[in-house]
Amino acid sequence: MASSLVKSGELVSLQELHPSSPFFKQGTSLRVTAKLREYSVESAIAIVIDGNATLKINTEHLRDLSFRVGSIYQFIGELVIRPNNEAILQARVGRIVDGIDLNLYHQSLLLLRQFQADHLNNPAT
Repeated sequence: MASSLVKSGELVSLQELHPSSPFFKQGTSLRVTAKLREYSVESAIAIVIDGNATLKINTEHLRDLSFRVGSIYQFIGELVIRPNNEAILQARVGRIVDGIDLNLYHQSLLLLRQFQADHLNNPAT
């Protein structure tokens, strides 16, 4: 019996999603947290923003999630790269995370990256 493993979403900030980033690969499983800038019910496309970076989120598979412009959301899904290097996250999970301090979130993400780099370079410590 074949089993399909669902990968956990790698924590990334929107600023890290650019063509030269190691996260910018077709099918990469990602977790992003950002503010909802706009949402189209017809296309099920949400556009989230964090600082000056934006990302389109395909929400067609999400149920029971209301969208409010200005609220903060977290999405987990797979990255789809179009031929023009446009990235769209095909969301499989979404939740509203209003109340999160995005500055502290980014600081903790930087500390996590530092810890992972140190741990990978010195696995015995």
